[in-house]
Amino acid sequence: MSTKVTILNNGPIRIEGDFQIYDAAGNPFGLAGRSVISLCRCGLSENKPFCDGAHARAGWPSVCEARELPAPKPKI
Repeated sequence: MSTKVTILNNGPIRIEGDFQIYDAAGNPFGLAGRSVISLCRCGLSENKPFCDGAHARAGWPSVCEARELPAPKPKI
């Protein structure tokens, strides 16, 4: 199964499919077999990096619409 990442308006980043999440030191988070997870975007979660719904309680606004990114700059 491929991985699908969805940026939810006024909410988290939702990841579905086959994935692993690591901390900055390269240690994996134990996801207990989950194939769907939501990551905090608002910075208010008490369970970072995972969403705990704090964005809704705070009325955090953020709408992200899909767009084309420019081509990456060549590496020199």
